[in-house]
Amino acid sequence: MLDHTRKPLTVRLCGPRGFCAGVDRAIQIVVLALKKHGAPVYVRHEIVHNRYVVEGLQAKGAVFIEELGEIPHEHRDRPVVFSAHGVPKSVPADAEARNLFYLDATCPLVSKVHKQAMRHHRLGRHVLLVGHAGHPEVIGTMGQLPEGAVTLVETEEQARSFEPTSDAPLGFVTQTTLSVEDTAGILRALAERFPGIQAPAAESICYATTNRQDAVKAAAAGADLFLVVGAPNSSNSRRLVEVAERAGAKRSLLVQRAAEIDWDDVGDIGVLGLSAGASAPEIIVDEIIAAFGERFDVTVELAETAIETEDFPVMRALRDVELTAADMAFVNGNA
Repeated sequence: MLDHTRKPLTVRLCGPRGFCAGVDRAIQIVVLALKKHGAPVYVRHEIVHNRYVVEGLQAKGAVFIEELGEIPHEHRDRPVVFSAHGVPKSVPADAEARNLFYLDATCPLVSKVHKQAMRHHRLGRHVLLVGHAGHPEVIGTMGQLPEGAVTLVETEEQARSFEPTSDAPLGFVTQTTLSVEDTAGILRALAERFPGIQAPAAESICYATTNRQDAVKAAAAGADLFLVVGAPNSSNSRRLVEVAERAGAKRSLLVQRAAEIDWDDVGDIGVLGLSAGASAPEIIVDEIIAAFGERFDVTVELAETAIETEDFPVMRALRDVELTAADMAFVNGNA
């Protein structure tokens, strides 16, 4: 029964949303390492870009570091996990020089981009990487090749102004978490200037990024407000905010938790779009729906554009470890 003291609100809930297979695998690797080896397990950089996940793993015994040199000498026998975003080749080389036991949680789709970049280089091409400067994935991809072998292109303007410094043919790859439309514009600009530029053997933008953007496009038109659950340093989450506004939402905001919502700013709305970046757990989506349910008569409509069945197995060294139901709930973003 409707509560006529509260305004009706339709929540268009995007599907797919939240954790992708690469994020799920990375979190699972840390949890499995803790179960098998005990605490502490060190993790270089945030395993994924989500504070809730990081704090949950810290509570289980994970220790997050920026560089391998931060691991105390007496803990050099402890496992260290590399994040889902991938690392330059210098990082595992440094780990081996320090005799560290490491587990690489790089998303397999990011590893695929690394291989595509290396293939371009092996075939004598200068590599253009479409991505955002400073993002860990970009740092990791550029770090697969020698200094000067890769040029980063962030915008259409840069694509139009890029001048090769040699006669080497060109090949491109892209960061996996980019806006599909923005990337298409950059690649068109490059193709116009360099008709012979070689594409990677397969699409670089990952399925999860594309699927989440498609769902947001389906839900955004006519939304008075669109919320994307995600961290400020999450590239794919920030792109969803941009996609929502382009697709017709009156306003679009990035939030990490329900506590961040400025209810005075929410105002008088009738349709709310809601999605979550690939590193945002479902429990926070539930939290936000519940928060709106305390203030509105909420009806949830699913805006589903795809069903994801991808599953990336963990490395063989951890496959003998069993997780409890509580462990799996955390790994899947439900606890």
